[in-house]
Amino acid sequence: MIVVTGATGNVGGTVVRLLTEAGEKVTAVSRHIGEAPDGAVAVRADLADAGSLRPALDGADAVFLCPAGDLLAGAGSPDGLVQVIEAAGVRRVVLLSSQASRTRPRAVSHARLREFEGALMGSGLNWTILRPGGFASNTLAHVPSVRADRTVAAPFGDVGLPLVDPADIAEVAAVALRDERHDGRTYVLTGPAPVSPREQAAAIGAAIGAELHFTELTRAQAMARFTRVMPEPVADGTLDIMGAPTGAELAISPDVEEVLGLAPRSFAAWAERNADAFR
Repeated sequence: MIVVTGATGNVGGTVVRLLTEAGEKVTAVSRHIGEAPDGAVAVRADLADAGSLRPALDGADAVFLCPAGDLLAGAGSPDGLVQVIEAAGVRRVVLLSSQASRTRPRAVSHARLREFEGALMGSGLNWTILRPGGFASNTLAHVPSVRADRTVAAPFGDVGLPLVDPADIAEVAAVALRDERHDGRTYVLTGPAPVSPREQAAAIGAAIGAELHFTELTRAQAMARFTRVMPEPVADGTLDIMGAPTGAELAISPDVEEVLGLAPRSFAAWAERNADAFR
């Protein structure tokens, strides 16, 4: 049996579906989960309270660990959570971390993910660490303005990053959860090419058949928007990456194709698949 935390998120929800379609028994875990998705068993748990995860781990062979929200701002204990997972007899953990946990080794915004990586690597568990770059799905934040007046507002309009499709992350995770050949491996997951916020707006517009107007925000304006949905240190670190990416953050990783045997999905393909959200 495989436990998927963050089961209502962009990545976790797809991991649940992929595993159940492959015939795996799945326990889907989230703080606010309702009905079991895609034939899985639903269990409510808060990763900030490691003990609340114990009932979901009964009989589990593998865990998809997706730290998010207040966990990234200091809630809970990475060591404590990993210890609970190990004590339950789980053999394998796939951790959803971030590329910036290594490209920004001193950034406060990604310190907690570095703690999770360290706790996992120091345990007796078999582990795989996924380090994606920016998510294509972050542009869903533009849905209200695109629907209302066909506009997109974002900072650093002409700075491109190789955004990764969450579907690619989920597919890599589903493979690693079931295949011991990925134990002890770390994968950097990116899209196939850099795409700037201005180019993202154009791709979304093409997907919905409408011309979108792009407005470039100042860093301060963007910070005010980002902190509505994420802790301030995470927002600050995200803007650092968006505005001044390092060479490693601009590089196209081969890891999606190495694991899946397929090239990573483009941002345009993501926009086409999610066009209805913007209409």
